[in-house]
Amino acid sequence: MMNLGTLSLTTTKSSKPMVSLSFWIPYFTHWGQSLLVCGSAPGLGSGNVKKGLLLKPSQQEDQLIWSGSVSVPPGFSCDYSYYVVDDLKNVLRSEFGMKRKLVVPETLTGGESVQLRDLWQSGDQALPFRSAFKDVIFRNTGDVEVGKPLGVFENKSDQDDSVVVQFKICCPDVGEGTSVYVLGTSGKLGKWKVESGLRLNYVGDSMWEADCLIPKADFPIKYRYCKVPKDGTIGLESGGNRELTLHSSSNKQEYIVMSDGLFREMPWRGAGVAVPMFSVRSDDDVGVGEFLDLKLLVDWSVDSGLHLVQLLPVNDTSVHKMWWDSYPYSSLSVFALHPLYLRVQALSKNLPADIKEEIEKAKKQLDKNAVDYEATMDTKLSIAKKIFHLEKDQTLNSSSFEKFFSENEGWLKPYAAFCFLRDFFETSDHSQWGTFSDYTEDKLEKLTSKDSLHYNTICFHYYIQYHLHVQLSEASEYARKKGVVLKGDLPIGVDRNSVDTWVNKNLFRMNTSTGAPPDYFDKNGQNWGFPTYNWEEMSKDNYGWWRARLTQMGKYFTAYRIDHILGFFRIWELPAHAMTGLVGKFRPSIPLSQEELEKEGIWDFDRLSKPYVQKKFLEEKFGDFWPFIASNFLNETQKDFYEFKEDCNTEKKIASKLKSLAAKSLLLENEDKVRRDVFDILRNVVLIKDPEDARKFYPRFNIEDTSSFQDLDDHSKNVLKRLYYDYYFHRQEDLWRKNALKTLPALLNSSNMLACGEDLGLVPACVHPVMKELALVGLRIQRMPSESDSEFGIPSNYDYMTVCAPSCHDCSTLRAWWEEDEERRQRYFKEVIGVDEIPPSQCVPEITHFILRQHVEAPSMWAIFPLQDMLALKEEYTARPAKEETINDPTNPKHYWRYRVHVTLDSLMKDIDLKSTIKNLVSGSGRSVPASGEDDNNKKGVIANGSTKPKP
Repeated sequence: MMNLGTLSLTTTKSSKPMVSLSFWIPYFTHWGQSLLVCGSAPGLGSGNVKKGLLLKPSQQEDQLIWSGSVSVPPGFSCDYSYYVVDDLKNVLRSEFGMKRKLVVPETLTGGESVQLRDLWQSGDQALPFRSAFKDVIFRNTGDVEVGKPLGVFENKSDQDDSVVVQFKICCPDVGEGTSVYVLGTSGKLGKWKVESGLRLNYVGDSMWEADCLIPKADFPIKYRYCKVPKDGTIGLESGGNRELTLHSSSNKQEYIVMSDGLFREMPWRGAGVAVPMFSVRSDDDVGVGEFLDLKLLVDWSVDSGLHLVQLLPVNDTSVHKMWWDSYPYSSLSVFALHPLYLRVQALSKNLPADIKEEIEKAKKQLDKNAVDYEATMDTKLSIAKKIFHLEKDQTLNSSSFEKFFSENEGWLKPYAAFCFLRDFFETSDHSQWGTFSDYTEDKLEKLTSKDSLHYNTICFHYYIQYHLHVQLSEASEYARKKGVVLKGDLPIGVDRNSVDTWVNKNLFRMNTSTGAPPDYFDKNGQNWGFPTYNWEEMSKDNYGWWRARLTQMGKYFTAYRIDHILGFFRIWELPAHAMTGLVGKFRPSIPLSQEELEKEGIWDFDRLSKPYVQKKFLEEKFGDFWPFIASNFLNETQKDFYEFKEDCNTEKKIASKLKSLAAKSLLLENEDKVRRDVFDILRNVVLIKDPEDARKFYPRFNIEDTSSFQDLDDHSKNVLKRLYYDYYFHRQEDLWRKNALKTLPALLNSSNMLACGEDLGLVPACVHPVMKELALVGLRIQRMPSESDSEFGIPSNYDYMTVCAPSCHDCSTLRAWWEEDEERRQRYFKEVIGVDEIPPSQCVPEITHFILRQHVEAPSMWAIFPLQDMLALKEEYTARPAKEETINDPTNPKHYWRYRVHVTLDSLMKDIDLKSTIKNLVSGSGRSVPASGEDDNNKKGVIANGSTKPKP
């Protein structure tokens, strides 16, 4: 049996002496947990955690230290990581970031002791390696010359009274010409004097290291890292001194590798602008914002001191081929880009005069106050087809198209085939496609065959996606070079009639819908209509569909927002026949069992789980109109008690019947009002019976609001109230935490983008600890505080790992919110602004400035403002009615997403005053601002990754 904590990595006898390699890491575990190291080498598991090296715990002062050792030959190298495991070596927690690189120098002769002193790599430690920082904000690491190879010791432990110590620090935030030092109590570390300190070498990937021979008499050593820029000022890292002690009195020549994690300094903070792609307006667009407009938006952002541009989803949503498709969160394909954002004049450098004239005419016709979705789509596709017929051979035979096709063939061919079938059958409902309803690879190959009569149509969809890719890639690369993070949006769902549900039907629960329970956005809950995910099926290939989505997103974006991140803990699931979002249940969740309810004295399950309809309720709800409702929708089961008829016992059936009655002019009342009132009667239940197990129940959300609950005896009320709060706020927490820790890491590890989670609404207690563990950046909207006892959030109290904003696309703008409610406005003026006077009736620029300043001064990593809120800083941009600037109304499932900024980016670029105002707000708060001009490192607050050699 293998000894715990010791191992030899050789399987044959070696004449050459081995090096003793020790792992040493402080980490507090819970009962039943252990730490394990797994590496790419055979003796460390060859990447299989089950075969990794278990470490032994020991208490050293106030730390729990895990350690173990292996014997390796000189020159040994591998990658490795630490894992928290249970007694069966099942992984409970993994490190974040890149795997550690281990190189034992070939110059060692054998017999030496090399001790790796590591720190656990938590999520926040991995943030500098996310592409938003590594490739954009800290992007200048490419200018750094590697000072020495990784793992090379420049000193030799050839003295019994000395130890070679190698210091390693991750330091991505280093300006041009800056050096990194270690200073400390030892003379070898300069006795805290820079001129005698140990200067570190850059070894790549933001890592700096150097070693020195330190007398054992100098231990224990206190030390810190520091940065010294060209002007000679010393930037000592924050926090207390680090400490290095000797833990053994070995006779071996000793080498200690101190991997000290991140350089400790004030956390980086930046600001950004949020605007939907369709809302952007420029002199060049045709009716809607286009991907190439992003270059101008990036220029404006740089001039305004903003490091980030945030968009709504940009995937194709052309399900209905009408204005309903303006809803950006209902994807036709999670991979395809939306043709709406295509710049048609960029499709060719040799456009004929008649097409140029057609484009100019379209620009004038579609230059409206709001987006005309249908006209813009029709116009762009019509023009694009004409250009396609002229240039298809040249484009489709080009090397760049062939590269694009080969890299995207897996989703591109099904997408093109789907679009052809959608248009052929005049519906996206693939259940209506006859033999093509069931997707197979053979059918796909026939549909996309070069010999098919419709191959030209298939190629047109390839052509459009290729040019969208080229245009968004151009804008994305431009943003990176300018130091601006492009942030995308990952919708929680896909449309029921989408390419993804056609190709991967087994990944979705098609008999259900997703939504959200009642919250700030909608007191009646929401039904988005998306099918819920079959997580069990998705897990079989380690969530490959999700990983592919994120990989595709990462081609264009360096950060992303996870829409409704609560859905990865649990989703609000509704039956497919529901139209509203109130009567649902969480999946996964632990239901109330029949046995559990019976023990509490609850027996009448039909009474509790079926609509409780009495004559008196009908009279109260419908007045003199109640007999009409009763005769058309209900059957009387006993005197003054009713049940719904079979043909109208669901919301969809009720809506259908009402439409029929209205068409026959039999409905004398307003159809919408009658529908809402009949729905209220249908939802008058206390328990929801599980459709898959009749002995399981779920408490209806807000049961105390129902007359069904109010008519119960006191004992039943008390029991059901207690079980309600247990179900919604207690019993699910561990289940939901585990569920998120299974699904979210697969997403986060599939790309290098910075991940932000939209965590608004009814937030379970487990959410924020999991987000902290996974280094997910949360969202804080001031009018939607996470504290239940507060009306307004206090930005100065926000955590660092957050995005803060005064508003977002799912609520009214700052100006509109200010005008909506006079009493609330007065409370805000007094409680937040601190002025006990009557506030102005409109959000004047001074108020806007105060609120934006509040947010940029917050500790949050990002302060991201809707463009509308930034425009409110100048009175000339506030002439438009505030309500017209609202992007979405969450209470309206058929909202038309068509808001367009009323001023062009070209005009905003000329507004020096506005840009200066915004930039002064950002820089004055201590947030980083991107550099302007050619030199990316010549401004205060600019952060560059790495260092360049000082110029002589």
